[in-house]
Amino acid sequence: MQTVTLGISGMTCGGCVRSVTNVLKAQDGVAKADVSLEKNNAVIEFDPGKVQVDQLKRSVEEAGFEITA
Repeated sequence: MQTVTLGISGMTCGGCVRSVTNVLKAQDGVAKADVSLEKNNAVIEFDPGKVQVDQLKRSVEEAGFEITA
């Protein structure tokens, strides 16, 4: 397992946090996704053999949010 922290902008409420969490957890290989509205980020634990960081970033962007780091 590997862990990555992605900065995310555009989240304004708990519903946004749930949306990002659901999008990330739907990815095959994601074991855990902790999304924080206060920190504007997501800490994701994933299996790099099943999913890559670029795919995680793309899924967040396709849900309407912007990756900042």
